Amino acid sequence: MSQPEDPKAANRARFELELEFVQALANPFYLHSLAQQNILNQPAFVNFLKYLLYWKEKDYARFIHYPHALHHLELLQHALFRSEIGKDEWREYLNQKQFDHWRTWREPYRITPSQIAAGLQDQAPATTA
Repeated sequence: MSQPEDPKAANRARFELELEFVQALANPFYLHSLAQQNILNQPAFVNFLKYLLYWKEKDYARFIHYPHALHHLELLQHALFRSEIGKDEWREYLNQKQFDHWRTWREPYRITPSQIAAGLQDQAPATTA
């Protein structure tokens, strides 16, 4: 008979595994890959995404290195986003928005008023049937 695993070690391993997975959600190409494989449509996976929302709580969010992961986790709660992220244009749109955020977030003075106005009028890519 094998000895039961140390509960503290098991909890730490689970914590690290879930943290790594949640942080992977920051990558639009990873989200696109999950959608292409129809993983995002599986009810068990949707329930898992719902379970992972605890990472948004302050006690857990402090371990997140890629804040977009939490934003994407929130978006993944919506069936429309889960279906649309499988499209190349949505992946590219999300990737560009993420890049633009990283490029300017530390230097808000570099954002011109015309960029702000354009951002307010910016729309997600139109869905195609």
